[in-house]
Amino acid sequence: MAIPKIAIVGRPNVGKSSIFNWIAGHRIAIVDPTAGVTRDRVTYLVHEKERYFELVDTGGIGITDSDDLSEDIERQIQVGIDEADLILFVVDGSMGLAHLDEEVAQRLRSIEKPKILCVNKCDSTRTDDEAAQFFGLTKAPVVLTSVKGNRNRNELINTILDNLPPAEEFEESEGEHLSNPPELKIAIVGRRNVGKSTFINALAESERMIVSEVAGTTRDSVDIRFEFDDKSFLAIDTPGVRKRKSLANDIEFYGLTRAKRSIRRANVVLMFFDSQQTISKVDKQLVAEIEENHKPCIFVVNKWDLARESKMTSEKWDEYLTSQFRTMRHAPVALVTARDSKNIKQVVNLAQTIYKQSRKRVSTGRLNKVVRAAIQNNQPPYSKNRRPKIFYATQVATEPPTIVLKCNDSKLFSESWKRYLSGVLREELPFNEIPIKIYYRSKDLKEDIGPSLDMRDELEEDFEQE
Repeated sequence: MAIPKIAIVGRPNVGKSSIFNWIAGHRIAIVDPTAGVTRDRVTYLVHEKERYFELVDTGGIGITDSDDLSEDIERQIQVGIDEADLILFVVDGSMGLAHLDEEVAQRLRSIEKPKILCVNKCDSTRTDDEAAQFFGLTKAPVVLTSVKGNRNRNELINTILDNLPPAEEFEESEGEHLSNPPELKIAIVGRRNVGKSTFINALAESERMIVSEVAGTTRDSVDIRFEFDDKSFLAIDTPGVRKRKSLANDIEFYGLTRAKRSIRRANVVLMFFDSQQTISKVDKQLVAEIEENHKPCIFVVNKWDLARESKMTSEKWDEYLTSQFRTMRHAPVALVTARDSKNIKQVVNLAQTIYKQSRKRVSTGRLNKVVRAAIQNNQPPYSKNRRPKIFYATQVATEPPTIVLKCNDSKLFSESWKRYLSGVLREELPFNEIPIKIYYRSKDLKEDIGPSLDMRDELEEDFEQE
């Protein structure tokens, strides 16, 4: 199970970023009275009462951005809502009910996800009675808060925890997280005319899609279920994507949006390339979306029969893809000819393999052994005359495998050393072909963690405590 996400939404200037920082316990999001300061989504991993969840701060809904970025801000807000497991709807209790609050409520009403109404800026109990005017906005638990007065933070945290998806206990032994994995969702993405629909037809063994040499035939994402070795799969076919400046109309623009949405809802992404074409900006844009969402991915090079005719080798394509996508070296490469159904089943088998990797759970003992060995082989360099230290490591989620490293100060670790450790974890743990999400979390000053993993004296037992 992935770490649950909580999207903080509301109109501008209701204190969303203040709430974000207040829950996180750190000043992360920028707090400013100027509407529109928060544009991109800001995220932070929170650990409260043995539960991990990810906070997502979003821009104000309904704002007109001074730099003409309103569409981009709106897109980031929608992504935050789409990915959320719980929505924290924030309003301003000191200003009263505003028309924009009602517009936000109307937008959220059709979203079937748990919600909490947070009436913020209730700096005094004298204003609590006035908060009743907000209660009709949504049928959801209500918490009155004041960041300035530090009121009801524990109540808000408890309400969040009560409304998160149920926690699934990890077993200490290694293995797949669930004995009966759900239906595997495979998104097929790529630029126009690379053979995605032909591949889908080969999977479904029937003409479910319009297959045409006219680029851009598929304009909407289409779900097709198929059976393979007595297992059920869902193939998500998406529109072919082209450069943003070439988008001719709204249909193609929303096709791009749906392609990105398909990536987010998939378990595994098949990123299609044409063996007769070079990597384009569109390809890089789609791969960046896959990487940002930490999705297991297979690079599928289609029309391989034509590549053979031109004497192109698999080694050359591997090298080419590696040179273009250096941060995606873990992604396996498959060579297919969808028109002739060649290597189709092998791709499905590979998708199952990397999906299982994404659901793997590694015991805390083994994880700490690997981290300790990595530190002994390559000590993190000093920063500001301080030695970075890792106290322990623990895996807190799957899909993607998510590892939290408790350390003395997360800012002390260089990016090059982080890349080194990420590579070691992928090599030594059963995550060879999938992305790993790693959080470095600084020790709470009030917390007694114990000795660090880079001590020269060998510890008699592995750290298996959080």
